[in-house]
Amino acid sequence: MTSPAASSGASTPRPTPRPATGPTPGPVHELTAVSADGTPLHVEVHGRAGAPAVVLAHGWTCSTAFWADQIRDLAADHRVIAYDQRGHGRTRPSAVCSTDTLADDLEAVLAATLAPGEQAVIAGHSMGGMTVLAAAARDGFREHAAAVLLCSTGASALVAESTVLPLPPGRLRTWLTRHVLGSRAPLGPVTPVAKRILKYATMGAGSAPHMVDACARIVHACPRKVRHTWSHVLNLLDLDHGVAALSVPTAVIVGTGDRLTPPVHARRIAASLPHCVGLTELPGLGHMTPVEAPELVTGRIRELVTTYAQSKEGA
Repeated sequence: MTSPAASSGASTPRPTPRPATGPTPGPVHELTAVSADGTPLHVEVHGRAGAPAVVLAHGWTCSTAFWADQIRDLAADHRVIAYDQRGHGRTRPSAVCSTDTLADDLEAVLAATLAPGEQAVIAGHSMGGMTVLAAAARDGFREHAAAVLLCSTGASALVAESTVLPLPPGRLRTWLTRHVLGSRAPLGPVTPVAKRILKYATMGAGSAPHMVDACARIVHACPRKVRHTWSHVLNLLDLDHGVAALSVPTAVIVGTGDRLTPPVHARRIAASLPHCVGLTELPGLGHMTPVEAPELVTGRIRELVTTYAQSKEGA
């Protein structure tokens, strides 16, 4: 499959909430990357031109706002590229959602923001990690990926192995989990009850209130139709072949209290990667590791940049 075309331009404004930990630096540049099927993707580029590049892919029901802590820290000495998955944040929904479109979209972002042959560290959280796996065998991905960080993600059997519902594994839990995660019901306003539910499902018991509030505001901003549509893609996910194809140095991070993608997924991925450079299990943390452990996630990205990515400065 060839790399999709990309062009720059102004994206359609759609307000995106920022985490309560503080605003991200204003983007140096906003542009629109155009995916293979013509879908325009909102892209933000933070930091200094010529600095080592980092690309951030967020997960299901999130947006570029999810990476606020990483952007704020890394933009001081990196060029940080973050984009909204289709239907999320400031990227409009599209008629087609699949693992192939996830890969198309990532390739489009890489082509729109990196020079030919320029490489970056690519970090994906949850569905963003699945995006990396979907693109792993693509020429456009291999051209630009120096190393990868997979945070709180899985490659297959997501619904069957989810522990969001406190039931024994089996057909009943799988059926109920599928219907809960794929619900068409609106999430409604961010209330104390809504935050308690979200914290239980996606975060560790010790998560600070400001972290829970930040995640709740981001997740509740995702349109319910988009949430429902992507839930079907995740339900049918089968990207084990993508793990085997991900040949660049790859680090894996997971919280031991992750109910959406429990540690079994991270361990399976790490064991199957051609070039795994470490599996980090964070005691008591949940699914939202970049928000729950921002310094650790940012530090791991920095380590990958230092070890595997080259600055363009002086080139």
